[in-house]
Amino acid sequence: MNLVLAVAALTVAGVMVGVEFSVAVFVNPIFDRLPGNGGLAGRADGGRVLGRVMPVWYMASLTLTIVLAVIHRHDPGLSALVGGAALFVLSVVMSVAVLVPINNRSKNWTPEQAPDDWREQQARWDRYHYARVAVIITAFVLVTIGVIQTS
Repeated sequence: MNLVLAVAALTVAGVMVGVEFSVAVFVNPIFDRLPGNGGLAGRADGGRVLGRVMPVWYMASLTLTIVLAVIHRHDPGLSALVGGAALFVLSVVMSVAVLVPINNRSKNWTPEQAPDDWREQQARWDRYHYARVAVIITAFVLVTIGVIQTS
C-alpha cells in the first residue's frame, strides 16, 4: 500500500509540475509571439480550462504528500516530505493570493474587450507563475527525496 501511495503522489505531483512548467516555458511564450492580440484567446481559454483542473491537482498533490508524511512520521524521509508539503501549501497560497485574481479577470477577455493593460497583467501573472513553478519543482524534488529515503 505504501508503494502505491508513493507512486500516486509522485505521479500526480510530477504531472502537475510538468504541466505548469510547460505553460511557463512553452505555451504562454508561444501565445505571446502571435501577432497583435492573437495570443489573448489562447491565454483566456487556458485560464478557463486550467483554472478548473489545477485547484484539484494542487490539493491532490498536497493531500497525498501529507498522507505520506503521516504514514512515514518515524522514518528518515519525514523532513523532506514535510518540506515538500510546506512548499505545496506555499504554492496554493501564492495561487489564491496573486495568480487566481489575475486569472479570474483574464479568462473571459477577448480582443474586442480586453483592457488596455492586458499585456502588463499577463506579464505580472507570468512573473508570479515562474516563482510558483520554482516552488512546486522544489516541492516535487523534496517529495521524491522523501519517498526514496522512506523506501
